[in-house]
Amino acid sequence: MSRRFVVTGVVIALLLGGLGYFQFVFKPRMIQTFLSQMVPPPATVAAEAARTERWGEHLASIGTLISSEGVDITTQVAGVITEIFFESSRDVERGTKLVQLDTAVEVADLASAKATLQEAEVAFQRQIDLINKRVTSEANLDTARAKRDTAAAAVKRIEAVIAQKVISAPFSGRLGIRKIEVGQYVSPGFVMVSLQALDPIRVDFPMPEQNIGKLRTGQVLELTVDAFPGQVFKGEIQSLDARVAQDTRTLLVRGILPNRERKLLPGMFANVTVLAGEPVEVVTVPRTAVTYGLYGDSVYVAKPAPPKSGQAQAAPAGQPTDQQLVAERRFVKTGPVREDRVAILSGLSAGEQVVTTGQLKLNSGASIRIDNSSPLTRPEPRPKQ
Repeated sequence: MSRRFVVTGVVIALLLGGLGYFQFVFKPRMIQTFLSQMVPPPATVAAEAARTERWGEHLASIGTLISSEGVDITTQVAGVITEIFFESSRDVERGTKLVQLDTAVEVADLASAKATLQEAEVAFQRQIDLINKRVTSEANLDTARAKRDTAAAAVKRIEAVIAQKVISAPFSGRLGIRKIEVGQYVSPGFVMVSLQALDPIRVDFPMPEQNIGKLRTGQVLELTVDAFPGQVFKGEIQSLDARVAQDTRTLLVRGILPNRERKLLPGMFANVTVLAGEPVEVVTVPRTAVTYGLYGDSVYVAKPAPPKSGQAQAAPAGQPTDQQLVAERRFVKTGPVREDRVAILSGLSAGEQVVTTGQLKLNSGASIRIDNSSPLTRPEPRPKQ
């Protein structure tokens, strides 16, 4: 009886030992071998070679266009408008007569003042003749002279008032929207129309104080506006402010540029770029190739896959063995950005293939396959409200 129990126990022990070996040794080893033999398919990505370009140093800013000369046409004296000699949005030359105010009262006063002046002149000449004959005093002559001068000053004053009622263009430029009508009474300082000199036109823009040493008058600047996408207007720096703004720590810079076609108007928002240095060679990559991160910017570089020790590495279907690639994540130092390109200051050499699309499915050492048949295209700019 006891022998039967011993045999049964040995059999149960062998079964349990075999089951444990299968479960904890053989099965994990089999799974590991199976998984190690499974090679994931290479990720399909697009890539482009880093290339060398000549870039000069560009200092970017945002500015506002202003006219080279611009005023609001007003009147110094009150009066009723009798004539208007201009229409809205017309180009005028300097000295062009714009508005005539009523001068009926002043013309009558001028006639009266001229008569008084003539009478005073006659009286003064009579006193001169009498003083030559020594039949009058010097006091009478001085009194006549004073009356003559007072009458002459009154004439000049009325003539000045009449001249002030003729409003003319102080310089050549383009008129704005007319805000007056014939018969309208205007008071001193009332704005009748604006006048802007559009050619040349100026642009004011701020620059950070750390860039002050790179700025000088005469430097070329490029300007773009939303009203004319894709068109670049060129000019130069005209002047630099004498002080840095304490609240923003920026220096106000004024540029000037030709505007013969009158496309640029005062008040327009402008993107300004100052060409501050001579062109130098830099390595550039597409903007989509750079992954920006908290701990540094990086790119994925396509490198030949290293051969596995002890076995030959099979090439993916349809791709030669010498083109089997892996992605190598490499941290780089980025520089300025221009349109769709980013300058790489360190960490990458010209000619190296960088992944431009598909980085989200990559990690360092992942197998990749380059397919540039469907590259990314830049979308059309959306209209701004």
